[in-house]
Amino acid sequence: MIQQFADPTVFVLTAGLFGLMVGSFLNVVIHRLPKMMERDWHSQCAELRGEDPVSPAEPLSLATPRSRCPHCGHMITALENIPVLSWLFLRGKCSACKAPISFRYPLVEATTGLLSAYAAMHFGPGVAAIGAILLIWAMIALTGIDFDTQLLPDSITLPLIWLGLLFNLFGTFTTLSSAVIGAMAGYLSLWSVYWAFKLATGKEGMGYGDFKLLAAIGAWLGWQMLPVTILLSSLVGAIVGVGLIVLAKRGRNVPIPFGPYLAAAGLLALFWGKELNHSYLGLF
Repeated sequence: MIQQFADPTVFVLTAGLFGLMVGSFLNVVIHRLPKMMERDWHSQCAELRGEDPVSPAEPLSLATPRSRCPHCGHMITALENIPVLSWLFLRGKCSACKAPISFRYPLVEATTGLLSAYAAMHFGPGVAAIGAILLIWAMIALTGIDFDTQLLPDSITLPLIWLGLLFNLFGTFTTLSSAVIGAMAGYLSLWSVYWAFKLATGKEGMGYGDFKLLAAIGAWLGWQMLPVTILLSSLVGAIVGVGLIVLAKRGRNVPIPFGPYLAAAGLLALFWGKELNHSYLGLF
C-alpha cells in the first residue's frame, strides 16, 4: 500500500532530512547515555553498600538539561542547532567563547542523513526501508558510544535484537527461523571466541556488548549474513589496529573497540549482503 501511493523521490528526501534531525539527537545520545549509565552504577553501588545514593547537583537525561557549550556554559539556541548548517555557519566554534566544536557533531548528522536517504532509495517506500533506517540510527549511536567509552549499552543492543525479530515476523529481511537462528548463532559465536581466548591467555579479548550486537545483526539479517559480517569486521579491525600501532604508536595492550567494525560490517551486509556472500563463496 505504501509503495503504491508514496513518491520515491519525496520519500528519499524526507528520509534524508529526518535523518539529519535524528543525527543531531544521536549526538546527544552518544554524549549523555554513558554519563547516565555511570550515574546509575554509582547509585546502585551506594545501595549495595547500604548508603543513601548521592543526588546529583543537576538532573541528566536525554531531554534535560538543554545542550550547552562545555567550555563556557552558553546555552545552544535553536538557530545554533540546525544540523550541519549551524556548524558551518559558526565555523566550528562556540558563538560565545569561540571554543572549537568537534567535527564529529556534523559528521554524525551528515552520516545519519545520507545513510537514511540511501536506505530509502535502496529499499524503496515500505516497511523494509523504515526498518533499515532504524537499524542505521542504532548502529551510529552504538559506534559513537563504543569509540568513546568501549561500551555497548544494553538499552540499545537488547531492544535491537527484539526489534529485528519483530520486523522479520513477516519476512522483511529474512525468514523468522533464520532470524532466530541468527540471533542465537551471533551471540554464541563471539561468546565462544571470548571464552576460548580467555582460557588460553587469561585475558578478555572483547566485551559482552559485542556478543549482543552480533546477535542483533543476526536477528535483523539472518544467520546467513553472519560469516561475511564477522569476516569484514575482523578484517577492518585488524587493519585499523595494526595502523594505530604502527602509525600512531599506540601500545599493543591498549584495547580497541570492536563494536564500530561490527556495526559497519552489519550495514554493509544490510545493503549488499547477498552480493558479498556470493563473492565470498566464489573464492572457494
